[in-house]
Amino acid sequence: MAEKKYNDCGMETYTNTEMIVREDIMAKAKELADMLSTSSEVVFYQQAEKKIASNDQIQTLISSIKKKQKEIVAFESFENKKMVEKIEGEIEALQDELDSIPIVSEFKQSQEDINYLLQLIMGVIRDTISEKINVEQGEVVRSTCSE
Repeated sequence: MAEKKYNDCGMETYTNTEMIVREDIMAKAKELADMLSTSSEVVFYQQAEKKIASNDQIQTLISSIKKKQKEIVAFESFENKKMVEKIEGEIEALQDELDSIPIVSEFKQSQEDINYLLQLIMGVIRDTISEKINVEQGEVVRSTCSE
């Protein structure tokens, strides 16, 4: 076992790779993750993802878009701006067609909902912690030992 290191204040210090997270904190984090995985937002996302994966029309459009993106890379390497612009227009049309399919727009909305939910949770955690210590955008403001 490595020798413990202490700062000038007598507090034990860790590098990022040595950081030890208490088991109870990790257990609560996993419990929260389990709760989130059963939320209506995540359940809807999973259902929409399955429908999209099994929809031939959607998969064909996605494949076409990916193919066109590869074509753009090829034409960019040849510095053929005219073809790049033409293919970008084709991709935009394919993307519009894809976005017009209800399950696709619902899937995108569910992604945004989940992201919002995660940001909300992170904000609550940050705000709760900042009530106890001075936290600014995820960084603990260090104080001197005399404070």
